[in-house]
Order: sequence, then C-alpha cells, then structure tokens
Amino acid sequence: MVWTTLARIILRYRIVILVFILGLTGFMAYQIQFLKLDYGYAGLLPDSHPVSIKLEEFTEEFGEDATVFIIGCEDEDFFQLEKFNDWNQLCGEIKEVEGVEQVLTVSDAYNLKKDLQNKVFNISRVFPEKIQNQAELDSLMLVFHSLPIYKNLFYADSAQLMVMAVSMNKDAINQKVRETIVGDIEALARDFGSSYDLDMHFSGLPYVRTQYAIMIKDDLIMFIFLAAAVLAIVLFLFFRSFKVVFFSLFVVLLGVACSLGMISLLDYKITILTGMIPTVIIVIGIPNCVFLLNKYHQEFLKHGNKIKALQRTIQKVGNAIFLTNLTTAAGFATFMIIQNRILNQFGQVASLNILILFVISITLIPIIFSFLPPPGKQQTKHLENKWIKTVVNWFVMAVTNNRKYIFLSVAAFMIFAIVGITRMKATGYIVDDIAKDHPIYLDLKFFEKHMNGVMPLEVLIDTRKPNGVLQMTTLKKVEAFQNKLKTYPELSPSFSIVDGLKFARQAYFNGNIKHYRMPSNQEKNFILSYLKGQDDDNQLLSSFVDSKNQKLRVSMRVEDIGTYGMRTLQDSIQNDLNRFFPPEKYSTNLTGSSLTFSLGTSYLVRNLFWSLGLAVLLISVFMAFMFKSLRMVIISIMPNILPLIMTAGIMGFFGIPIKMSTVLVFSVAFGISVDTAIHFLAKYRQELLCFGVNPTEAVLNAIREVGVSIIYTVIVLFLGFGIFVASDFGGTVAMGVLVSITLFVAVFSNLLLVPSLLIATSKYAK
Repeated sequence: MVWTTLARIILRYRIVILVFILGLTGFMAYQIQFLKLDYGYAGLLPDSHPVSIKLEEFTEEFGEDATVFIIGCEDEDFFQLEKFNDWNQLCGEIKEVEGVEQVLTVSDAYNLKKDLQNKVFNISRVFPEKIQNQAELDSLMLVFHSLPIYKNLFYADSAQLMVMAVSMNKDAINQKVRETIVGDIEALARDFGSSYDLDMHFSGLPYVRTQYAIMIKDDLIMFIFLAAAVLAIVLFLFFRSFKVVFFSLFVVLLGVACSLGMISLLDYKITILTGMIPTVIIVIGIPNCVFLLNKYHQEFLKHGNKIKALQRTIQKVGNAIFLTNLTTAAGFATFMIIQNRILNQFGQVASLNILILFVISITLIPIIFSFLPPPGKQQTKHLENKWIKTVVNWFVMAVTNNRKYIFLSVAAFMIFAIVGITRMKATGYIVDDIAKDHPIYLDLKFFEKHMNGVMPLEVLIDTRKPNGVLQMTTLKKVEAFQNKLKTYPELSPSFSIVDGLKFARQAYFNGNIKHYRMPSNQEKNFILSYLKGQDDDNQLLSSFVDSKNQKLRVSMRVEDIGTYGMRTLQDSIQNDLNRFFPPEKYSTNLTGSSLTFSLGTSYLVRNLFWSLGLAVLLISVFMAFMFKSLRMVIISIMPNILPLIMTAGIMGFFGIPIKMSTVLVFSVAFGISVDTAIHFLAKYRQELLCFGVNPTEAVLNAIREVGVSIIYTVIVLFLGFGIFVASDFGGTVAMGVLVSITLFVAVFSNLLLVPSLLIATSKYAK
C-alpha cells in the first residue's frame, strides 16, 4: 500500500520532484569547490586515548614533532668547493620558500668558542656563507668532522650521505599550501641534484603525508571517471541502449555530487577513505538502476503500458531496493561507533549518501523514463539473453538436483577457509599502502639503511622538581639510558641535553674531540654558567629542557617497523625507562607521531571487528522486520557470512594482513552482499503468496525472476570494485580485490545455498 501510494506521488508530481532534486544536487555540486585534503594521520586514536593525551602534552611542552622534511644525497665528493657553495645556496633558497621556518644542514653547523674574559661561549658558523678556495674548505671540513654532535644528524657514519632538515610552519603544514611548499622545495633540490648528477632522496612525515594527499586526490578523480567508463560499457553490453547508459550514469553522478558536497558542507576533509566514497556511490547506484530498469522492461512486455509499468516497478521492487540500500548503509554506518575521526566521518557520509542515492534512484529513474518513449524490442532484448538464461537455468538445475553436493561443497570450502584464518596476521606500517617500487617507499628505506629511519619518536622525562634535570644524577641516568637506546637497531642515535653538554665541554676544552663526553659535576657548573651567560639562540638548552629545568626530552628517529614491531619496541623502551627512572621518583612518557600512528592502527583493527558484529546485528533486525521469521533471518544472514569467512581464509593463505584498509572489506562486503539475498527472498515471498505455489516452486520461480538482475548486479559490483586495482595504494587495491572476491562468492551463496536451505527447511516454515 505504501509503495503504491509512493508510486502515484512520484509520477503525479514528477516535475516538482525533478526540479527539487536537480536544485539540491546543483547546490551540493557548488560546494565541491570548497573541498579540502587531509594531510595528517590525526584521528587514528580518540582524543581520550592515553597515547593521544601523551602526544598532546609533549606538543604543548616542546612543539610539534612531525614538521621536519628530510632531504638527502649520497656523494663521496660532497666537499668540493663549487658543489659545497651551491649546496649552501640551495639551503638559502629553501629558507626563502614561504612556509619554511628553519633549515639545518652541514652549512648551518656552528661551533662554540670559549670567551674567558666574558665567561660565555661565542657562537660561530663552522662554514662561512662563501668559501674562497678548496684549501679553506678542506680545513673547515676537518673541523666539522671533529664535532661528533653532528654525526648522524647532518651526515651518516659513512660521511657519504649529506642531510638537510627543513622545518615547516605548523600552521601551513595542515593547509593546501603545503603542496606548494613541498613542491617548491623538492624542485629546488632536484635542480641541485641534476646539476651534479646526484639522486636526491626525500622523506619525513610532512613529505610522506603531502605525497599521500596528492595520491588520494589523483585516485579520487581517476576512480570517478574509471568507474563511470567501466560501468557504462557494462550497462551498454547488458541493455544495448545509450539512453539507459546515459541516464543511469546521470542518476549516480548526482549521487556523487551530493556525497562530495556533503563532505564539504560538514567541513570534513578528503582522506584515503572518504576519497573512495564517490566511487562506492557509483558502484552501488548502478545496481539500483539495473533492478529498476530490468523490472520496468519486464512489466512493459506484459501489457505494453509505459506508465503502468513504471508504477508497478516502484510497487514491486521499491521495498526490496530500499532494504538493500538500508542494509548497505547500515554496514557503513557501523563505522560511526568507532572513536576515530577518519572512520567516523567515512561512516556518516557513506551511509547518509547511500540513502540519498536510493531517493534519487527510486524517483528519477521512473520520472526520466516517463518522459522518454517506451522501450523497443532492442532495449528489452537483454531479457532474452541466451548466456544469462543458461546461467540462470544452471542455478535452477543445481538447486533442484544437487542440493547434497552444494552442502558438501560449502562444508569443504569452510574447512579450507578456517585453515586460512589461522594464518592471518594483523599489522600496519606508515607506508604500508605504498608499492615497494614507489619512490616514497624507496626513499624511506634509503634513509632507514643509512640513518635508521626518519619517523619521530620522543621520550619525555619529568624529574618532578625544578632544576631536577641539571642534577648530575639525572644527567648520568639520561646518558646511561641513551647508551641503552644505541642497542636497538631500529633506532637512530638519540639526542638530549646530555649531547649538548658534551658539545659544550668539548668547546670548553678548546674543541679537542677527546673531551666530547659528559662533564664532571664541577665542570658542569662552569659550562652551564657559560651557556646561561650567552644569548640562547642556539637552543642548546631550550630545545631539550623546559623553562623550569624540570622536564627534558630525548629525541630519536625510528624505522617504519609496523604495529607489532612498534608495540614490542614500546614495551622494551618503557621497561628501560622504568629501570633507569623509577616511577616512584620520575614520570616518563614515550610518544611521537610514529607511535600514535602504529598503535592507532591496532586500535582500529580491534574496533572494526566490533563494527562488523554490529552490522550483522542491525541487518538481522532489518531482516526480522521484513520477514518476521527467525528461519528467514538465519537463511538470509548465514550464507552472507560464509563469503566473509572465505575471504578471511584467502587473506590468510596469501599473506594479506589485517589492517585498516582490509578490515573495512568485511563490513562493506557484508552490507552489499546481503542485498542479493534480500532481492531473492522478497521475490520468494511474493511467489509463495500466490495461490497454489509450493515452497520449491516459489524458490525456482524466484531464481528465474531475479536471477538475471542479481547476475547483472554482481558483475557490475565485481567490476566496479575491481577498478580499485588501478590505485597506487596497496590497501585500496587489496580492498577492491577482496570485496570483488567476496561479492563473487556471495552470488553463488545466494543463488545456490539460500535456495537450497529454503527447500531443505520448508517443512519448518509457518
């Protein structure tokens, strides 16, 4: 009754509805110009999580830890006059780039000179801005290499890798302007490299994040056009009608406009997940059009009345399409329970726009085709497609004669899947989704090879009393702790106030390299008086100690060792901290953006499984409301959990790890695959209500009636998600492949297992 009334309203007020929808989507399309890209990893952990709180406390005390862009080149002849002067010039040019706060490299190295008269250290550059001859440079190079503090900071142990650290403005780092900043810096560095035939390498979180954001933007644009092109070809092969192709794409592209407009209106940003929403809208929207147009053509062939056919299309498949879109939206909506900004926004926008897409589809397809001429023989010819009929008849024969083999096959596949599941692993890397031959990945590994990584990791030590940092007992503990950190191969050498004091002691003893070591208690007091007597522009103390000399930081860099590796490293370093700095006397905190990201991935994986459970529960409730039968709920849900189990088994056998991008597969695929069960069961119920039709006949009639649409739909979904293999992100590729496989298995499950279960349990039906 509801759908009959709705069909009349849609067709009676078609012009008003058409103008309203076009106006709304036009407004949403206008908002697209204000879209922003997300340049960070923020939001992986909720703000209330202890790791997030620790990072925030560290940032308030010592500033952002993820603003440094690393540039490096490997050159055994670096200290040649012309080349070195050009490197200095490059450093100056990069400093002039708007948004760059500081540049540190070999040419910025400074030395301390003891001034006995004023009892201060005078700061002087090791290398002047312009060096006149090679002999002068060779002499200065010896001075530079006599300052151990710069080893593994400005150059690697081999002295063949030279490094430039570019610190970016924290306000610009999360804005679109960072693309220009990073691009300008990279262009300047590559020009230098090309002048001397050097390979320039780039890394650091600002660089990696910027390149990620650009790749996401490129993927967004590519997938919209690729999905539209692929599905247009598929639709034409099915329907042999340009009108069907054009207006189906028109409908789903309106949905795309709404989704992008909503992201902009809500002031959300394009992330690796929200960037997939437009493609998901296209892929999910096309099946809506397929079911509506298939039913329209079937109804028109029965009586030849166009308006009547459109009315009956809405009446007969409207409820099923609504439920399929509702269950799909529910699958995405479950991400909203996770306290994670990225997934929460993804769930909100995806679920709301799938429902908006339903409204657009159920109204515009009938309205548009009510203005067009009725379908001719060429447009309805697809209903007689021989190969589709052959496939449908095969399903009918299998369900009729081979139900025992279907059940045995399912059992065998489940055993296979369970064995695979036992081999599954969960992990997450900062560049996990980048191909192993991508420049971002190769450059990161280059720096890890020479400098043990570039990802920031910090230790904050609170002595709990003013000037506690400057006590000799504390400094000796810090030195011992740093010596312990040297035993970790995944860590770069650490830096703290201890290294600054060693540098100052060396200067106090006239630069003799033998004196680069911790000062005695008496020496420390002299050295500190020299340091405090000068301008603190060198930040020797302020960079590593707070204003009260109560807290200090120990900075290091870590390799991209993944979630498990980071968790193990965290536990080990924390044990070291507890040993050197007993918790009853000190407060210690291991933090950093790299730690937040790695542990955030683990947090997400756990919570995503909860979202899958919620998706199953919600969809079960929808099915119970629709069929009002526990038997029907079980028959609709269980066969659609089996493809998920099969996919998990495949992941285990092929070594595809569980991470944020691949765990998404299960909730997304379940919400979509159950749609075919809804269409089938809705038709089965209609057939069962017909006078004189027994359950077996109802099952077989339902296969013949909706089998064509289900096959069309799964092909569309398979190819639609399959286009994600064109992405440069490994996680996106894995998601596309795994969802496609899951949906492919789901069609067999819903057209073989579901009908077989209905027939086998028909005697229990009420």
